[in-house]
Amino acid sequence: MPPSTGVRLCPLPEGSHILAAATGADFADCYCFADPLPQASALESYLALTAHTPNWMNALMALRNQAVRWVGLKHLGALNAFGAGKPAAAYQIGERIGIFSLLHLQPQEVVLTDNDKHLCVQVSLFKHTVQGQAAVSLGTVVHIHNRLGHMYMSVVGPVHSLIVPLMLKQVLKQVTPNPGNSGGAN
Repeated sequence: MPPSTGVRLCPLPEGSHILAAATGADFADCYCFADPLPQASALESYLALTAHTPNWMNALMALRNQAVRWVGLKHLGALNAFGAGKPAAAYQIGERIGIFSLLHLQPQEVVLTDNDKHLCVQVSLFKHTVQGQAAVSLGTVVHIHNRLGHMYMSVVGPVHSLIVPLMLKQVLKQVTPNPGNSGGAN
């Protein structure tokens, strides 16, 4: 099914760096959609998408950050907490971008990670072509380290599967250029 049909669940894409990380994973999912910024690099697209994180998602992250401090997990901040004026080309491997650190950087794919005592999560934005259309696949892979990680994912896993497609649909309305203008992001 072509990505123009909206945000849809799909397999991690062949040829992506994140696919190799899925080996032995405790959780993995991926959502595909039409590329709203086909001329942008993967990191530029990731920055544009996360810059439009809905307020309700930031509120959920704040709630998560408050709840997990009682079990010694780190405060991650917000998805869109990064240098708004900093160009994508200025980011280096290992640097923090919002709640994640930059792990892998190529023009067609960016992989970000966070490794805490309970689990390691990797998120990939992979730009590719699906049935002749420019597409983006946003994949998540989680490796659980211990019992705390299993308890955490028993709550976060089902919630993740509900909120990621909803958040992407809202973000894409903000990022997708209007057909009537010159093609800039809104």
